[in-house]
Amino acid sequence: ALVLIDYPGFNLRIAKWAKQQGFKVIYYISPQIWAWHTSRVHDIRRDVDKMLVILPFEVDFYKKYSVEVEFVGHPLLDAVGTNNEQQTTNNLVALLPGSRRQEVLRILPRMLEVTSGFPDYEFVVAGATSLPAGFYQPFLEKYPNVRLLRGQTYDLFRQAKAALVKSGTSTLEAALFGVPQVVCYAGSPVSYLIARRLVKVQYISLVNLIMDKPLVRELIQDELNSTNLKSALAEILNPEKASALQAGYTELRQKLGDGGASNRAAHAILKFLG
Repeated sequence: ALVLIDYPGFNLRIAKWAKQQGFKVIYYISPQIWAWHTSRVHDIRRDVDKMLVILPFEVDFYKKYSVEVEFVGHPLLDAVGTNNEQQTTNNLVALLPGSRRQEVLRILPRMLEVTSGFPDYEFVVAGATSLPAGFYQPFLEKYPNVRLLRGQTYDLFRQAKAALVKSGTSTLEAALFGVPQVVCYAGSPVSYLIARRLVKVQYISLVNLIMDKPLVRELIQDELNSTNLKSALAEILNPEKASALQAGYTELRQKLGDGGASNRAAHAILKFLG
């Protein structure tokens, strides 16, 4: 048997070869074909004997195409663990503009613009270790009261009262830490227009996709401006709204189940192979 993990660009080609050689093929962590390039599901149905998924809504997606599928839970539950209780003793707001140079260039300046509207709060940028500290300095020169903290995102989440988060895995991490958040995304005009044509989901954040409703506010492209960010941040800093988000996060955790996704995946593989 062959067990493939994530990385669809390479793994889907290997799955085709392995199936032709007579191997049983198990795939752990599905490509996000429910979001775009859905036609690849036909290759998966042909080449993959069992799909182990980490998002609960992926089960229904694969069942529609008669792919054998099993939900094993999300590995982030283990990464976050039980040591995710917030230690909010100050008015700290986390800014997570992403980890790629181009997305930081587009998103961080818009996030920084809102800081002047909240003088009673401390703002901290979660810097990516993939980018040098010097890369952030030109952005922060005009904002002496904003700090940079690299490679300590989970510590930052434990202390944050709220966060502005670039769409991606970090939105789910913020939810698991119980941090009220606004989801942000801005791409180049061309890539955004292409994405609008190709992407087939209603939401961009994993939180809203899993909940199948707009639990957290999403500001996308032109909507990601200082006016909208200020009002969205003010809203989640309101205790009543923050409490409603916490209730939603509790439901989210229930949908994701317990930790131990990789152990369940291993047991599912052994059971499938008999």
